[in-house]
Amino acid sequence: MNFTYKRILAYFLRGLLFLTPLAVTAYVIYAIFLFLDNLIPVPIPGIGILMVLGLITFIGYLASLFFTGRFFEWFERGLIRIPLVNLLYTSIKDLMGAFVGEKKKFSAPVIVQISDTLSRLGFITQEDMSIIGESGLTAVYFPHSYNVSGNVFLVPKDKIKPLHGVKSSDVMKFMVSGGVSSLK
Repeated sequence: MNFTYKRILAYFLRGLLFLTPLAVTAYVIYAIFLFLDNLIPVPIPGIGILMVLGLITFIGYLASLFFTGRFFEWFERGLIRIPLVNLLYTSIKDLMGAFVGEKKKFSAPVIVQISDTLSRLGFITQEDMSIIGESGLTAVYFPHSYNVSGNVFLVPKDKIKPLHGVKSSDVMKFMVSGGVSSLK
């Protein structure tokens, strides 16, 4: 009898382990879809999200043209002159540019030696810190596990070892998962 309860509990936990990440992922995708679809209220489901994606693509097209691109640059310079908006706008723009821009910042995974027996994975965000008078230091970003935040440390270059042959996305997934995901 005790054997049956343990087996049923094991099956339940295995099912929970399979279904929970699947359900949470589906819910997050569904919530994002609903949010984007409701930005432009249209009675047909899905049309709103297509319109939002089309609008984003069209704005990107306009921003890349010679004549309209100057308007976007002028508008951006105006935003940067507003004190609080400057901080918020440039921070978000730099963060977005780090992931999807032409100058991706999280493309150089490294191992940083913290002590004789302790090392940490990170990403180089600035090779040379001579702009602040520290040419021997490199800025390394260390993401937090199970979070979207992290810390930036200035590390001596001789303590940094590049990771070759490992994709940046795999290293990021490994670090954000707390080391649970495997490096491929």
